[in-house]
Amino acid sequence: MKNLIRNGCGFLILIFCFAASAQTWTQTSAPSNQWYSIASSADGSKLVAVDFSGDGIYTSTNSGTTWTKTSAPSSEEWLSVASSADGSKLAAVDVNNGGRIYTSTNSGTSWIQQTGAPVFGSAVASSADGNKLVTSIYQRNIYTSTDSGTTWTSNSVPSAQSFWFVASSADGNKLVAAANGGGIFTSTNSGAIWTQTSAPTNFWSSVASSSDGTKLVVVGSTNGIFYDGISQVIYTSSNSGNTWAQFQATTNMGNYVASSADGNKLVVVGNGIWTSTNSGFAWMQTSASNNLWQCVASSADGNKLVAGINGGGIFTSQTMPSPQLNLTPTNGSFKLSWLIPSTNFVIQQSSDLQNWTNTTITPTLNLTNLQEQVILPQTNGSGFYRLKTP
Repeated sequence: MKNLIRNGCGFLILIFCFAASAQTWTQTSAPSNQWYSIASSADGSKLVAVDFSGDGIYTSTNSGTTWTKTSAPSSEEWLSVASSADGSKLAAVDVNNGGRIYTSTNSGTSWIQQTGAPVFGSAVASSADGNKLVTSIYQRNIYTSTDSGTTWTSNSVPSAQSFWFVASSADGNKLVAAANGGGIFTSTNSGAIWTQTSAPTNFWSSVASSSDGTKLVVVGSTNGIFYDGISQVIYTSSNSGNTWAQFQATTNMGNYVASSADGNKLVVVGNGIWTSTNSGFAWMQTSASNNLWQCVASSADGNKLVAGINGGGIFTSQTMPSPQLNLTPTNGSFKLSWLIPSTNFVIQQSSDLQNWTNTTITPTLNLTNLQEQVILPQTNGSGFYRLKTP
């Protein structure tokens, strides 16, 4: 597949190739704990997982191959964790002693209890830069922070809602909150104003968002029982929650959900793991065993997944990325961009499609859409560019 753009007498052709691979799940070296929440950096290399049974917070810097127990308090019952795109800024919520929020600015090496943060938190989500945080307060309210959790502002959402889960766009402007036994609310201004969407009242258990906040997915139950194989429901929205479409959940499917940055690739865990490559229109059960899967996270491209078992281990799955290249004229040059991949790629160029050389161009990560981008100079001849694994 290729993209073509012409500029005067010259043009650039972009080429990318990919190979399909079956999705398999591999157990990591993480201990068997009561894993309750897990988060991933955009490239899937840095992971953080929290335990509900009092064994603390664990991190990995090599996509789950090895894990390190951090200095976070082990006596806490950790409920939720969130990560910035580079995996350096973390935020975690515990439920002990009224509930507290801890943050880290060094990938979990050290943690700070945010004494000015609200208590009784149930979930936390982060912007890509880690500066904007949002936390749901059980049977109370939603709070937001613009300084990585140092100070917090109470938001004007109905206090009667029992918000369990929240999600954020990459820039932190678009937020979505799902209530347990209530509705789904969205904000387009970092939580200053909230609007209840047309989604039905259900026992929502998880919510995820694309990087631009346009594509949303929520999973839950109609009766509050999440493993009866009857009441599971999945809803998606392609317009930031203005309208919703329901998709039939299979037996025991639909407890926790994660999304790729473009919202096309989804993963749901319950008594098994299911994935979708078309924003939830069709689902396929993976080879993962039928366990009590409690949490799941995805890299930005959706090709590197990590999931934890409640009372078991942590597993990962990797498929080969196939970055979609985009070429846009900008200020007399060309901007080449692609969704940050979970496998390393190098940019190569050629003048004849026969001989390829690596470029010295270093891409920059755009934190508003999680895309790598480079500026290419104009050319009067033909130039070819491609991404290739080293």
